[in-house]
Amino acid sequence: MKFREKIDKILGQLLVIIMAVMVVNVLWQVFTRFIMGTPSSFTDELARYLMIWIGVLGAAYVSGRNMHVAIDVLPSRASGPTQRKILKLVYVIIIIFSFLALVVGGFRLVYISYLLGQTSAALQIPMALVYLVIPISGILIIYYKTSDFLKK
Repeated sequence: MKFREKIDKILGQLLVIIMAVMVVNVLWQVFTRFIMGTPSSFTDELARYLMIWIGVLGAAYVSGRNMHVAIDVLPSRASGPTQRKILKLVYVIIIIFSFLALVVGGFRLVYISYLLGQTSAALQIPMALVYLVIPISGILIIYYKTSDFLKK
């Protein structure tokens, strides 16, 4: 199995696991709130952080599968070689954005959160762990788009 397919499979399975944990977490919240009458204190915060991870890692997964939303008016009207050049330009722009915003900005956010010792209110986990998904997703997007760039 190729390396990209392995990453796709691992990332897909991780997203399924996170989603399953989130569903169980929300069901537990509903059960404790409405059946037992005493809502669980950590479930709201955990659901929020899991949703962040689903959204950001899901964006990387969708980017790797080339299923993301795209405006393709210009490439669809261009000829074959011009279409490839436009796609390569788009890949370069995505790589630059992912590097600057997600990887560099994400690592700065993780580093600052770590230095300040920020922890979540209910779970008492370091916020740096929650924010770590941002640079991870950026690295994955860069890998996927670099791979796509080299294929074209």
